[in-house]
Amino acid sequence: MMNKTMPRLLIGGTNSGCGKTTVSTALMQALKRRCKGLYAFKCGPDYIDPMFHTAVLGIPSRNLDLFFMGEDECRAELAHTISTDGYGIIEGVMGFYDGISGTTDTASAAHLARVTDTPAVLVASPKGQSFSLAATLKGFAEFAPNTLRGIILNGVSQGMYPFYRSIAEKSGLSVYGYLPHIPEAEIPDRHLGLVTAGEIEGLQHKLNLLADCAEKTLDLDGLLTLAQQAPMLEYPPVAPMHRENVRIAVAYDKAFCFYYAHNFDMLRACGAELVMFSPLADENFPDNINGLYLGGGYPELYLEKLSQNESLRTQLALHIQNGLPMIAECGGFMYLHQQIADGQRQYPMVGVFPGTAQLSNKLQNFGYITLTAQKDGLLCSSGSQLRAHEFHYSVSDNTGNAFYAEKPNGKSWRCAHMTDHFYAGYPHLYFGHALAERFVRKCANYEVEK
Repeated sequence: MMNKTMPRLLIGGTNSGCGKTTVSTALMQALKRRCKGLYAFKCGPDYIDPMFHTAVLGIPSRNLDLFFMGEDECRAELAHTISTDGYGIIEGVMGFYDGISGTTDTASAAHLARVTDTPAVLVASPKGQSFSLAATLKGFAEFAPNTLRGIILNGVSQGMYPFYRSIAEKSGLSVYGYLPHIPEAEIPDRHLGLVTAGEIEGLQHKLNLLADCAEKTLDLDGLLTLAQQAPMLEYPPVAPMHRENVRIAVAYDKAFCFYYAHNFDMLRACGAELVMFSPLADENFPDNINGLYLGGGYPELYLEKLSQNESLRTQLALHIQNGLPMIAECGGFMYLHQQIADGQRQYPMVGVFPGTAQLSNKLQNFGYITLTAQKDGLLCSSGSQLRAHEFHYSVSDNTGNAFYAEKPNGKSWRCAHMTDHFYAGYPHLYFGHALAERFVRKCANYEVEK
């Protein structure tokens, strides 16, 4: 095991919607002005919040998820990301103690803070409360073993802050300031959460407004001091990975943007060069490609444009049919259907899989799942298990049956397609060493066989 001193904070929340992302991005943008080495992380499987972190810092934000990763892996991810003179800011998920299936704090922000010995600050919005806020915060402070050290009040005006601060301090936690409501800096949302960072016009202006306010209303010096009090972290060294010289095409644009930075790290650690292309804008598939990665995103918002790009659709279908190794998740899987239907209108897509992905107004199979392979294939052998999650509104009439999926609450179903050269299904995957190495080896073999 190795040891490293790394100043770090976790920004948790009393509940979803309390303002964790707003406070976290305001804090990052403000600290960026005074700290050279700032690194962002997101607790849980979310794709969108890390996009805002990345927009602030200009470097990828990484997910720390105790369902996908072991405790040692989470500590190692922190240690290998944060520089020796840097600071780490971790944004929590949902409510501070909300974990897997909603009945434990496993994989919650509280769990992550404990296993990484990270001081935690709780974001609370006192709207609709007065003295009851003290009871709420006292409950969080004493409910279970935790690393809570402070509170940030969100949505509080300058005039009301002294009133709420005096109440919040009765919890025994320090109050590190407040953030008022700033209408000009609001970030809109949609069916899968916030609008992505790349879609917001004037995002940098909004971030600067938040930072300007944070410099006046948050105790930045106090938060930095708290981060510096984080204990030395013990973590395992990263094992070397088998490397191959391959080029993997990655669909990356506004329609396909749900990727974990960790997955890219794993592929690059195996020697892969990632070649970004846009199914929205590029008429031709990149040259000299050994593999394909089609991630999730919002293809349903760009159906007409995706459908009109017939040249790329035709080339993709030909490459996949000729055996190009491929991973396609959620939105990428939808794109490979014969068509995607929005109401009564159908839009032709790549057509590798017969059938239709039909948009609905209901969230489907939401949450963490364990996948058990029913056959040998690209990702793993029969009987092997992978951790994944689903988060989509569309329904396919050709979901596949290569895996048995089971949620922590026991609900189960069959899903996904897998052969020796492709995986395609709704589940989003978090690449472990074995999966990344297996995929890259297959890509290298394709170069020999084609």
